[in-house]
Amino acid sequence: MIATKTLRGNTWDHVRGFAPMPATARRFMFDHADVQIDWDRRTLREFAELSVLDLAEQYDLIVLDHPWIGAAVDRESLLPLDEYLDSQFIADQAAHSVGPSHASYQMKGHQWALAIDVASHVSAYRPDLLSGRMSTPRTWAEVFAMGERLHGSNTRLALPLMSVDCSCTFLSLCANLGEPPMRQPDFMVSRDMGRQVLEIMVALRDLCHPESLQWNPPQLLDRMAETDEIVYCPLLFGYSNYARAGFRRNVVRFANIPLGADGKPSGALLGGAGLAVSRHTRWPKEACAYAAYVAAPAIQRSIYFASGGQPGHRSAWLDPSVNEASHDFFRDTLETLDHTYLRPRFNGYLGVQDAMGNIIHDFLRDTSTPSAAMFDDTLNKLDDIYRRALPQPRIA
Repeated sequence: MIATKTLRGNTWDHVRGFAPMPATARRFMFDHADVQIDWDRRTLREFAELSVLDLAEQYDLIVLDHPWIGAAVDRESLLPLDEYLDSQFIADQAAHSVGPSHASYQMKGHQWALAIDVASHVSAYRPDLLSGRMSTPRTWAEVFAMGERLHGSNTRLALPLMSVDCSCTFLSLCANLGEPPMRQPDFMVSRDMGRQVLEIMVALRDLCHPESLQWNPPQLLDRMAETDEIVYCPLLFGYSNYARAGFRRNVVRFANIPLGADGKPSGALLGGAGLAVSRHTRWPKEACAYAAYVAAPAIQRSIYFASGGQPGHRSAWLDPSVNEASHDFFRDTLETLDHTYLRPRFNGYLGVQDAMGNIIHDFLRDTSTPSAAMFDDTLNKLDDIYRRALPQPRIA
């Protein structure tokens, strides 16, 4: 049979984001001969910044970041999947969510995407470089003790501090230390907490690899896996690919983040990716059927993971074969994922995240000892961009 229904999809350009999509599409098309699915990709930076609203006008299927949901719902860019998929399937996705990943794609009573990929900030380390020298830190005091011990040596701590990662690190640290940010309308975070977190980021910058301010998580993990320059990173988005033998020269293992104010590895920023369907698609039934196929537990545990993906269904995170193939990436970080911080998703939040990253990155690039005025100025800027972006109440 010749395919008569063509679906175009767009995902992000890393093996974790791209490879599972054509792999699952080929398997789906084998059973649906009238459907053709083609996938394009965008860079990791574009994944965070390129407008999902524009993509929804060009593509049938979009792999997106959950903070886009508010804008996409306001613009009516996506299909409510709960109106097209079986209620038992949606209930299974909710029951087997990793942390709040499934709920992160809910708004106004509907499910706008399926959590096919789940990630958060976790810790990463090189087991061969740690062996016999020190153990993986469990507290921030132990992180700093390790950093001091390694400072000046050829093997260092590292932290991804490219501008967008500065905002993510700031948010995770606030939540981990007991104050999830952006819960009040007047300020992003209390002045005391904001000052404490910026002081921690300055101290980490000074102990970390000097190129940390230039790296995003994959760039840091590439350096960590290909050289012996980095032994440990306390906060970065986890990529299970690096925990698989043969992906890079050395295996990187992953662990829970340092314990927070509640005595748990809590507050890590939730990441991951959802699969959404454009409201403009000509083939809603087929597009939704494919989305459900990708998110199905049997596919998540098998072809999705095997092709390089990082599954979203909890059964895959608990699967013995998946963990064996990834040096227990999923089992060793699940506690962190179950206590994550969910970012705001209001229309306009992503502009806050971008501006926040630039403000904090500029602050950290100044290597002079920060004055009280520098801390206050940075926190004032953060409060200002947050307040200006909040949706204004409608006047009757």
